[in-house]
Amino acid sequence: MTDRPVDPTSTPAWAELSALADGFAPDLRGWFDADPERVTALARTAGDLHVDLSRTFLHGDLLEHLLSLAEQTRVLERRDAMFAGAHVNPTEDRAVLHTALRLPADASLEVDGQDVVRDVHEVLQRLYAFADQVRSGEWTGVTGRRIETVVNIGIGGSDLGPVMAYEALAPYRQDGLTCRFISNIDPTDAAQSLEGLDPETTLFIVSSKTFGTLETLTNARLCRAWLLEHLPADADRDAAVAQHFVAVSTALDKVADFGIDPDNAFGFWDWVGGRYSMDSAIGLSIVVAIGPERFAEMLAGFHTIDEHFRTAAPAANVPLVLGLLNVWYGTFLGAQTHAVLPYAQQLHRFPAYLQQLTMESNGKSVRWDGSPVTTDTGEVFWGEPGTNGQHAFYQLIHQGTRLIPADFIAFATPAYPLVDSGPDGDTDVHELFLANFLAQTRALAFGKTADEVRAEGIDDDLVSARTFPGNRPTTSIMAPALTPSVLGQLVALYEHTTFVQGAVWGIDSFDQWGVELGKQLAQKVTPAVAGDPSAIDEQDPATRALIAYYREHRS
Repeated sequence: MTDRPVDPTSTPAWAELSALADGFAPDLRGWFDADPERVTALARTAGDLHVDLSRTFLHGDLLEHLLSLAEQTRVLERRDAMFAGAHVNPTEDRAVLHTALRLPADASLEVDGQDVVRDVHEVLQRLYAFADQVRSGEWTGVTGRRIETVVNIGIGGSDLGPVMAYEALAPYRQDGLTCRFISNIDPTDAAQSLEGLDPETTLFIVSSKTFGTLETLTNARLCRAWLLEHLPADADRDAAVAQHFVAVSTALDKVADFGIDPDNAFGFWDWVGGRYSMDSAIGLSIVVAIGPERFAEMLAGFHTIDEHFRTAAPAANVPLVLGLLNVWYGTFLGAQTHAVLPYAQQLHRFPAYLQQLTMESNGKSVRWDGSPVTTDTGEVFWGEPGTNGQHAFYQLIHQGTRLIPADFIAFATPAYPLVDSGPDGDTDVHELFLANFLAQTRALAFGKTADEVRAEGIDDDLVSARTFPGNRPTTSIMAPALTPSVLGQLVALYEHTTFVQGAVWGIDSFDQWGVELGKQLAQKVTPAVAGDPSAIDEQDPATRALIAYYREHRS
């Protein structure tokens, strides 16, 4: 789909939304008072996700205008083209088919002459068979001992998704089998991740599609050297790498050159972008940790939201509505950031995962045909779990001068139910936790008026400091529990929300050329850092000065 994108600013809907935004003054208290059915009218369901939009800025005919914008920018046409396997990533001339990674085995999809569903399930079966070998102890290290630790070596999408899912699904991990993750080229990352490990019981997964990613291959070589150095003296070092390393890659010649048996390389396709790859072979560490059955449940969760996005009516289509709301907040109302606040410690890596998904996707200043964008694009996504964030940055959201839309995520059933036997009797700690979730969204929406502050007997000099303006928009997302299926649903929800925003703006959400320049320059700067005089001379003055400082002060 390489046709010229619609300029959203040229559409009638854009003019209508711009008029609404001019002088827009949200009044959540008033809206709730005037409409007793607001909560019901703005509740949505997608799979197991209950989504409360009543404390967002949806009011009056705003949703109607947003849906018109989606229609006039052909968002749903682009959605259908993506699901059908059209090349909606034009700068790389590729289809975008992360949704095919979770199609059931009896589905049908052929793209560019390939039976995509068959290919996907062939790889899945290989992943599942290998994971079962590791989990059962059938796969051993070179000395015959079973694997106890799996170390995933990757970066970007080859790391962020697996780490996030491993933490999120902690209750589903197999006892006696742990995972660690190495991504940063800072040697501290590898050193600390390897600390305390037994080389005889450690398995490494090197995740790099091209088997040429600088950071990943550097760390892989460090781990290979560590393995060979620390194995017992009588261990067969010629067989060690093949027994302790597997790869997620399609570059089988490079895999073999490293010492990995190509039979133990698991591939994926160029239509899977890195930030959309945790449900591909990149998720091998997740499969090993939670098992094939649970991984399949996660894939089914992804597929549930795919189908919802593909088939739900526009007004009920949760990713569509959330994406359009984000456009309203960011492009029309000037919000520059978006907070994601999970009230679940297991999701402590979820905001970091979403940072790549959203900002690498939509951090663009040109449209998919190469023309300049006509609007602001993208937001800075950030967040931490509640209640920690309440004692860190919520002050800015409550009483600061910036508009910061926030997504609150919570679960009815905790992974670890505990009771606090305090001086006032037993307290269900999860209910205390959820009380904070509910109180924060209420406070952000409705605030606290000066009259309410005075009624508490606060001195007049302090009233303004104790007043909360409210009208801070939030979306509340709840589910029965954080299961593998629900995790898949959450990830797919944000994938498609991100897609909607990019489609409105007319940008290619599936390339990431912005990461290339710094990587290219790093290759040229490396000899200068090492002291090569001619390479130093090629650098700009600031870089030369910093290199000089480094070389003078390195001990």
